Amino acid sequence: MTALLLPGPDGVLAEHVLGAPGAWTRPSAPLTSRVVYAAAHVVPQRWADNSPGAPAVLDWDATLAFRHELWSYGLGVADAMDTAQRGMGLDWAATQDLVKRSAAEAASVGGMLACGAGTDQLDLTTVPAGRRGLDAVLGAYREQVELVAGSGATVILMASRALAAVAVGPQDYLDVYGTLLDEVDRPVILHWLGPMFDPALAGYWGSGDVAAATETFLELIEAHPGKVDGVKVSLLDAAHETALRARLATLTARVRLYTGDDFNYPELIHGDGTHHSDALLGIFAAIAPLASTALQAYDAGDADRGHALLASTQELGRHIFSAPTPHYKTGVAFLAWLNGQQPGFVMVGGQQAGRSLPHLVRTFRLADAAGLLRDPELAAARVRQLLAVHGLVG
Repeated sequence: MTALLLPGPDGVLAEHVLGAPGAWTRPSAPLTSRVVYAAAHVVPQRWADNSPGAPAVLDWDATLAFRHELWSYGLGVADAMDTAQRGMGLDWAATQDLVKRSAAEAASVGGMLACGAGTDQLDLTTVPAGRRGLDAVLGAYREQVELVAGSGATVILMASRALAAVAVGPQDYLDVYGTLLDEVDRPVILHWLGPMFDPALAGYWGSGDVAAATETFLELIEAHPGKVDGVKVSLLDAAHETALRARLATLTARVRLYTGDDFNYPELIHGDGTHHSDALLGIFAAIAPLASTALQAYDAGDADRGHALLASTQELGRHIFSAPTPHYKTGVAFLAWLNGQQPGFVMVGGQQAGRSLPHLVRTFRLADAAGLLRDPELAAARVRQLLAVHGLVG
């Protein structure tokens, strides 16, 4: 039995007894009932200058080992995404290296890999307005698409802060994305990231009205049959996703809906009896062993067990992704540290400071309740260290 003292809401310490790790299993064959990617984070070198604005210096052994862990559970890896701190510490130079290294590792084990292509090499303060600005955005996208496609990974066309800044209406989005889809030689994944994840993306697709934006989104997809493998929708709106999923099912060319809803993923992956969502989720990086076991249950025809397992992590997902939502990455890295998947609780750009001690303590409690702490003694020892740094004895 492993126990430690944890502070409650009033700061008073009380004993917490940890449960046992869950009986999670690795699949013996590829997962088939759902197509699933876990969006992986990056691990910096502990001794690097991980201050805000400093170039990212990564611990490649830990970063790539984390991806191998996800592949070992049958999950695909979505790399160089916002979970990897694109736009929050991971610069373009490090991103290029990450894509190339992850692609090489994926090829070595036959792992499924998709990588984000965006426009974050642009300096937003110097992007011109009008047609020149749109051309700059298009050029930046092309550079990143070439990198990802050339590595052999599936391209994820990420939402662009630069495009959101220079576009004046839906047609600008249709022109930029339409040109890119005309040029790719393999289907891509479109990523619609909501302003709760990044306020700079408010009004994406040319409208602050989600219904109007959805029509533009669908117009783009319908005009390019066979060019879109799927769409990752991260709006934290289950009703909208369910309706969009049904609309996509009517298209001649199949387009998957990869849920990016880290609040409502259990019901969306489970489905409504007619349609279900596939997944591309940051939370799956934090719950990979359980998520894989749940998907294995779906493959075996035991949908009720699969749903129940995923539902057992919903409170954890909602907590990690609670407002301010961009700092969910801190929770993913924190759990990786507790589970011995990175040597220190540190993030590029100093983002480990993005969550308070009470928030992290609750993350620990919820992960323990879900059976996600693989070595309770190690996790408890590391939480004691964290409490000591904060002037508490755990």
